[in-house]
Amino acid sequence: MKAIRRFSVRAVLPENLSALEEIAGNLRWSWHEPTKELFARIAPELWQQLRHDPIALLGAVEPSRLAELADDHGYVEWANRVRDDLREYLQEPRWYQSLGDAAPRSIAYFSPEFGIAAALPQYSGGLGILAGDHLKAASDLGVPLVAAGLFYRSGYFAQAISPDGWQLESYPVLDPDGLPLSVLREADGTPVQITLALPDGELHARVWQAAVGRVRLLLLDTDIPENEERLRSVTDRLYGGGGEHRLLQELLLGIGGVRAVKAWAALTGAPDAEVFHTNEGHAGFLGLERISDLVGEGLSFDQALQVVRAGTVFTTHTPVPAGIDRFDRALVERYFSTSLLPGLDVKEVLALGAEDYPGGSGDVFNMAVMGLRLGQHANGVSQLHGEVSRQMFNGLYPGFDPREVPIDSVTNGVHAPTWTDPMLRALAIERLGTDDTTHANWADAHAVGDADLWSVRNRMREQLVQDARHRVAAAWERQNPGGIAPAWMADLLDPNVLTIGFARRVPTYKRLTLMLHDPDRLRRILLDPERPVQFVIAGKSHPADDEGKRLIQKLVHFANEADVRGRMVFLPDYDIGMAQLLYPGTDVWLNNPLRPLEACGTSGMKAALNGALNLSILDGWWNEFYDGENGWAIPSADAAGDGAERDALEAEAMYDLIEHQIAPRFYDRDPDGVPSAWVRQIRHTLATLSSPLSAERMVREYVERLYLPAAEYENRLTADDFAAARGLAEWKERVRSAWPDVAVAHVDAGGVDDTPQVGDELHVRAPVRLGGLRPEDVRVELVYGRSHEGDDLTDVAVQELTVDRAVPGDEAGSAHEFVGTVRLAWAGSFGYTVRVVPVNDLLLTPAELGLVAVAS
Repeated sequence: MKAIRRFSVRAVLPENLSALEEIAGNLRWSWHEPTKELFARIAPELWQQLRHDPIALLGAVEPSRLAELADDHGYVEWANRVRDDLREYLQEPRWYQSLGDAAPRSIAYFSPEFGIAAALPQYSGGLGILAGDHLKAASDLGVPLVAAGLFYRSGYFAQAISPDGWQLESYPVLDPDGLPLSVLREADGTPVQITLALPDGELHARVWQAAVGRVRLLLLDTDIPENEERLRSVTDRLYGGGGEHRLLQELLLGIGGVRAVKAWAALTGAPDAEVFHTNEGHAGFLGLERISDLVGEGLSFDQALQVVRAGTVFTTHTPVPAGIDRFDRALVERYFSTSLLPGLDVKEVLALGAEDYPGGSGDVFNMAVMGLRLGQHANGVSQLHGEVSRQMFNGLYPGFDPREVPIDSVTNGVHAPTWTDPMLRALAIERLGTDDTTHANWADAHAVGDADLWSVRNRMREQLVQDARHRVAAAWERQNPGGIAPAWMADLLDPNVLTIGFARRVPTYKRLTLMLHDPDRLRRILLDPERPVQFVIAGKSHPADDEGKRLIQKLVHFANEADVRGRMVFLPDYDIGMAQLLYPGTDVWLNNPLRPLEACGTSGMKAALNGALNLSILDGWWNEFYDGENGWAIPSADAAGDGAERDALEAEAMYDLIEHQIAPRFYDRDPDGVPSAWVRQIRHTLATLSSPLSAERMVREYVERLYLPAAEYENRLTADDFAAARGLAEWKERVRSAWPDVAVAHVDAGGVDDTPQVGDELHVRAPVRLGGLRPEDVRVELVYGRSHEGDDLTDVAVQELTVDRAVPGDEAGSAHEFVGTVRLAWAGSFGYTVRVVPVNDLLLTPAELGLVAVAS
């Protein structure tokens, strides 16, 4: 019999154990090992069963056990010490507080998903895990972040695998009362409610809040009685539903999220957010809400746009146009032709998301395009992804080379305290005197010997094997209630065999089944009598992606064959809890996407933090960090004739590396049974990658390179009753109006004879018609480099020309001559041109306006 309703009842703790409730209420426990140890002591087996969830543990443990602990003075003192440590952590100055008064007092961070702990399943994959790591690292650094997202009643989905290998989805309903959440309430105790005006009604949302260390996470939830039935399901599932459902989610995330952040600040006395960071385009509507507020303060749309752009950071995560949210233009028009955002004209809104560039569609509203137009500070998530993004969005900046597109890159990082195995952390404490594994001196072979590292790696692998056996048997028993799991499952995998891990979402470009390209060769690798190999694999396919599900099915079919099932396993329901054992337990982490479609790929980073070696296509983060000693690079067959040939070439290269380099090195042991060459690579990986791959490094970069400049630019624009914002909007309008008449009349060059040599000087004079603009409104540049077929320039350099004089005889007085000199620094082809771009000290780059006039 099923209940018609269920809810969670929180435990009432003995008074002298009240510290436990305070500690459980802050998600710092998800990455703070001493806190986990405190809760594990309560009931170790139950702690494991409940997936390390302290709130669930306190609700499930027997009252007699709590009474016993309440009488244990040692445990009570321990709990109080951990509580006092948490309080100190929340209040003490940290790195950010050393930056001084110029640093923004509050930064708002928006994401559609947050992966913080298995107990709070509000994530689908890498984007959400990254957002969770961003919050944790910001907390550790003292960055005053407040985050906004949505509370999905069914999270993403729970995955099971049918006997035929097909992915099955279920959507267990979460009870927020049983999670580390509390309702944001008004001073009188009533819940804060966020309301959006829709074309045919109103959408209401309550706000749940979670403490993530020093960071506050706000999650909007529409499953409340104030909504009519159809709207209660807006926040039902992450990435669920069709176009209009998704649009409603993103309107709520962006517009409602800003309103929630403002409400939280007003209630807590926190300062208003000065910088807004949107993690991918899903939250892009936040900029429109802020413009509406500023219009209400008396600014025009264009003036408000300058302010919002200055203080907004936009991070793009997708390397392909197909990964961008695009809505039907008519649908967006319908929602904004209401009182949703007072003071905004729907035509101004539609223009922000218009694909008004070659190859764009006039029928869609592009969220990433709007993100770039609303965010002056933009970045990709690895160096290679930055290059790819500049190529992908080059159409927004016609006349500029991709390298000039104003998209920077901040390579992702991962939160080491979350993803580093406690056994490795214990080794660092014991031998290196620190629990900070990212700054430990792993190169010190006297303090940490090869045998020490190898012992820890063996124990982490054994831990993974035991967990995999348990998960496979439990999944079988769920599908066969009352049955007894087959005996072979108890011997699944071998804790002494070279273990390769592969886990991620399963879109086709990540090529889950590349390893199956030659099944017979793979079988020989797995079953090699001298140097066997085993694979542990996990991943979810989007519920609507049947092709991804077919890939999982194909892999499961192979892994279930009787001769290889002990050497290859697919673990269902990939989540944070599984990942925290999977990454440390693998010897090699495999990643084989189609280059350059992996924006970053942080799973390999988490493995590396535990001393695992990477085997990967040179894509994402691996493209910039691979050094020949921290793993192996699978050659990319970019020049292959088609996809099938490319897969074949890259699969064969992968097999060759495993057979001829990886397995021999792993099994080459010294007299003590230690693979010294392999351990040397482990040590090198820990010593050289732990700090650069950390989320702490990543967040510091965001602060120094993006948040601080964004705050500075917005402060300049808002000072003196928005004087600079008003002036910048007027200047942009004047420049845009005049630009059709801006032209380089011609270019005169001298100083080199018919046989120019290295060291000669090229003198350039260019009369330029400015169309009524002033010389200080523009920069005239000599652009030069190597010239190839089609007159395309490479190895380009730019030199500013200086204004010499007004052009004689120009009655309008708007033509001026610009001059400059460049030294010929190389032999071979040389080409040049002259161009004009608008300049203003409130622009980050001349490309921002997408205006350029080039000599013809």
